[in-house]
Amino acid sequence: MTERIFIGSACGEPQMLELKRANRHGLIAGATGTGKTITIQGIIEALSAAGVPSFVADVKGDLAGLAMAGSPLSKLHKTFVQRAAEIGELDFAYADNPVQFWDLFGEKGHPVRSTISEMGPLLLSRMLDLNEVQEGVLTIAFHVADKEGLLLLDLDDLQAMLAHCAERADELTIQYGNVSKASVGAIQRALLQLRSQGGDAFFGEPALAIGDLIGCDEKGRGLVNVLAADRLMASPRLYSTFLLWLLSALFEHLPEIGDPDKPVLCFFFDEAHLLFDHSPKALIEKIEQVARLIRSKGVGVYFITQNPVDVPDTVAGQLGNRVQHALRAYTPRDQAAVRAAVATFRANPEIDVAEAITELKVGEALVSLLQADGAPSPVQRTLIKPPRSRAGPITPEERKILMDTDAVGAKYDAAIDRESAEELIKAKTAEAAAAAAEVQAANEAEKTAAHQAKEEARAAKEVERQRIAAERAERNSPFNQIVRSATRSASSAIGREVANQVAKQVFGSSRGAGSNIVRGIFRGVLGGLFKGR
Repeated sequence: MTERIFIGSACGEPQMLELKRANRHGLIAGATGTGKTITIQGIIEALSAAGVPSFVADVKGDLAGLAMAGSPLSKLHKTFVQRAAEIGELDFAYADNPVQFWDLFGEKGHPVRSTISEMGPLLLSRMLDLNEVQEGVLTIAFHVADKEGLLLLDLDDLQAMLAHCAERADELTIQYGNVSKASVGAIQRALLQLRSQGGDAFFGEPALAIGDLIGCDEKGRGLVNVLAADRLMASPRLYSTFLLWLLSALFEHLPEIGDPDKPVLCFFFDEAHLLFDHSPKALIEKIEQVARLIRSKGVGVYFITQNPVDVPDTVAGQLGNRVQHALRAYTPRDQAAVRAAVATFRANPEIDVAEAITELKVGEALVSLLQADGAPSPVQRTLIKPPRSRAGPITPEERKILMDTDAVGAKYDAAIDRESAEELIKAKTAEAAAAAAEVQAANEAEKTAAHQAKEEARAAKEVERQRIAAERAERNSPFNQIVRSATRSASSAIGREVANQVAKQVFGSSRGAGSNIVRGIFRGVLGGLFKGR
């Protein structure tokens, strides 16, 4: 016989959730203060007792009480005991659950981290509220990083990668499409805003291992993973994107198992409207795909919201198990929500759903669960069972003791910063700068040598010019001119005298016109020779 868990009682008839159908997802809806938290708490307790682990976001801090047994000293003790007797829960007794606390900021639980690469451009664009053009640039950055072996682990890596893409904008634009520096700047500003909200603590290593969420304690009870989300709610986009990432990670890591006898994990998404508000079509399709296909991985997803119309029809159609607390039909939107809720239930001729949904008391709900054959049960007006664990928050001291003694220990406490895109890009930039500096130094040395050679040639030419000028100046000095003039005069006189004497010896003392002419020519030649000297 298929194992079932008790949800509550409708006029003495127990309302049971078939574990074999618990992976067909569900919806828990109702106005504030109608008892949704108590319903979630009771379902998680029953799942844990059946050996089914769960993951739940604790928005108000109340679900932390799952870790501690309830107390007879509680203000709600009398109410719980009366409710247990009213619905026939004879074995009601307080009990704790094996809880592991998680926190994206590492304050109220073990740090939860993911790498930038694991998040991917689509979910990261959703988190940063990027437009279509900016998302395209971010996708190009991821592609280039993957192609060049640059690990994107944290925000420093992503910012370095974006700056690197901006520097190569012309090259990347030709290959992949327009990469404008304006788009890169817009993404960088969005990342800076994410940092200012503490979101950078989420990105890095060691990344969360999915296996640490799935398992049982030594008593066979399923682990209850509670995410501290009170501070996280101040960044609703980070909150919803993280939970969607976690669902996507579960889908990617878990094997295909069809319909198991009981779920591998049940996932409770509180304030589910944050997941769908202003989401682009691509993201809604991603959510629908995960909701539709993760069932075959043995994971049941339960959306918790105030208004059932917060969940799009494409996703709501996948939710087989429904618990609807009271709605207030004060506004047209509220009235539309009532009509939508009525339409989702399998009709019960004994119940006027439209009327009942506005009359439900705290702790009472309209319940329709999938039966063993997969068909939804007729809607029943049900009293929800009381929780066995503490209905309310725990103290910081209790939380610390529980964190120190759980199975996770200090595995995620210390962040790891290994070599990744930022360091590699810095190394490449430094190497390129060194090479450029070396080339520039060689060019400068070459220019200096050429300039020096040119200056040396100019200096040598100047020295030669000065030597020639000095020689010319020396030749043209008054003293040298007097000496040359005297030398020429002396040479001329001597030459004439020598010529006369030689002529006499050669030609003798003969007279006549011809002899005189010859003697004159001879003297002129000899005189010219002496004068040239």
